[in-house]
Amino acid sequence: MLLVAGAAVGGWYTLLRDVTVTVNGEAVSTRVNTPLTALLSDNARFGAQPGRLLSVAGNVLDERGGTDCTVTYNGAPLAESDFAGTMLAEGDELTVADGADVEEPSHEEEAPLLPGIQKEEGGAIQFVTQWGRAGKKTVRLGERSGETVDVAVIEPATDMVVSSINPAPAGGSYIALTFDDGPSIYTPDILAILKEKKAPATFFNLGTSVAKDPAGAQAIVDAGCELASHTNAHQNLPTLDRDSLREEITSAADTLEQATGVRPAFIRAPYGAFTEVEWARAGDVVAANVLWNIDTRDWERPGPEAITRAVLDNAYNGAIVLMHDGGGNREQDIEALPGIIDGLRERGYTLVTVGELMKLDGRVPQEVIDGAVAMPADAAMPAL
Repeated sequence: MLLVAGAAVGGWYTLLRDVTVTVNGEAVSTRVNTPLTALLSDNARFGAQPGRLLSVAGNVLDERGGTDCTVTYNGAPLAESDFAGTMLAEGDELTVADGADVEEPSHEEEAPLLPGIQKEEGGAIQFVTQWGRAGKKTVRLGERSGETVDVAVIEPATDMVVSSINPAPAGGSYIALTFDDGPSIYTPDILAILKEKKAPATFFNLGTSVAKDPAGAQAIVDAGCELASHTNAHQNLPTLDRDSLREEITSAADTLEQATGVRPAFIRAPYGAFTEVEWARAGDVVAANVLWNIDTRDWERPGPEAITRAVLDNAYNGAIVLMHDGGGNREQDIEALPGIIDGLRERGYTLVTVGELMKLDGRVPQEVIDGAVAMPADAAMPAL
C-alpha cells in the first residue's frame, strides 16, 4: 500500500506538478514538461506578431506568412522546428519576440542579360551607332511570386550606343531650314516662296495634320522638299508607355506614307524630348531623331524682322533652323522667309535639306539618311 501511494506521489511530481518559468522577465506557471508550443498557444504567443512572407525581391506576399514568433531559450536562440520538442522545466528562462520574415521558396536558372544604353548629348542629329546585344546571367526565381533577382553575370551584354552630332560639312557653308507641325493653310505659301527662290527645306509633318490634309503633304514632296515626321499627335514622348510611344511614331510614318508614297526617314520629337528611355523602347523604329541648332521662337510671334534676325545673326555652317508652318498663325514666317533665304545666300550659305546636310557631314551612315535602318536579328533592345 505504501509502495502504491509512493508511486502515485512520484508520478504526480514527475508529470503533473506545476513549475515556474520566466517569459520576457515575468514569472509564468505551467505544468512540468509542457511543450513550448502549448505554452505559446495558451498565452497567445505573449503578444508576439508573426513575421511576413517576402518575395525574392523583398516584396510582401503575406503579412502573416513568416514564423509565428522567435524564442530565446535559456540564453540561446531556438529554431522554430524545435518548439514542439522543447519540454519546459522549473527555472527555464525564455524571451518571446515577433516572428521573423521568411523568403518564399526559389531556385536559380539562366536568363538573358539585356543590354544597357549609352547616349551622347549635345548634337542635333541622333542615331544608333551600335546595337545592343544580350548576354547571360543567373537569376533566382521566386516560385510563388514569379519575381527574379540577379545572382551573377555569366556573359556580359553589349550596350546600345546612340551618337549625337552637330553637322560640320566641309567645302562650303551649308544650312538647313526646317518647318514643324504642318501641313496647314500656311504651307502652300511657304512652298511657293521656296519654289521661287529655288530653296529646299525639310518639313516635319504631324500624322494628325496629314490625315486631315494629305494633299498638303503630297505638295511638299512634289515641290522637291524633304518630308519627315513630327510624330502623330505632338505628344510629349517621355510621358508615354512603350506601346503608346511606338504607336505614336509608327502611326505617323504610316499616315505620311499613305498620303505621299514616301515613308519618312527620320523624326523630330516634339519639344526635342527623346531620352535614353525612348531610344531603348523605340530605337528600332527610328532612323534618326533630328533636333535644331537655331530656334527662331516664331511661335512667340515676335515679328518678321525678329525671326529673320534670329536666323541671320546665328547662322553657321551645318546649322539646322527651327521654324513652323503649322500649329498656329504662321503669317510672320511667310513674311520673313524671303529675307531669310536672300540674307543667307548673301552670306555665302547654300540651303540644303537635313538629309543632304547629313550626307555632306560624312559621319552619318547612308542607311540612316535613307531611313533604311534595320536592327540586326541577333541584337536586343535595352531593358528600360
